[in-house]
Amino acid sequence: MSKDEKLLNAIVKGLQDKKGRDIVIADLTRIDDTICKQFVICTGGSPTQVQALTVSVGDVAREEASAKPVAVDGMRHAQWVAMDYADIIVHIFLPEMREFYDIEHLWADANLTQIPDLD
Repeated sequence: MSKDEKLLNAIVKGLQDKKGRDIVIADLTRIDDTICKQFVICTGGSPTQVQALTVSVGDVAREEASAKPVAVDGMRHAQWVAMDYADIIVHIFLPEMREFYDIEHLWADANLTQIPDLD
């Protein structure tokens, strides 16, 4: 398993551990001039859950993939948090913010993989 695959699995696990919803992985590797290789997009139900998802991703990524984010932005208001792991950027949204920014459709050329919710 590659370093990126290990990190991607850890990110998804961290999101699922705190009941992140509607997880989508956008593979950007076939698109020219992108800022990273992959986006992981997720929805949290409240600002508190968005914060908990962010902390969980950070913890699991550190423990299972020995990775720390280069930057984390948005924790103060916790409506949209972005975690930059260089090759992978994690976006954790409140539902209305995710709908408004609609990242999946902005990157319509990306290969999108839907991760089933754990219920």
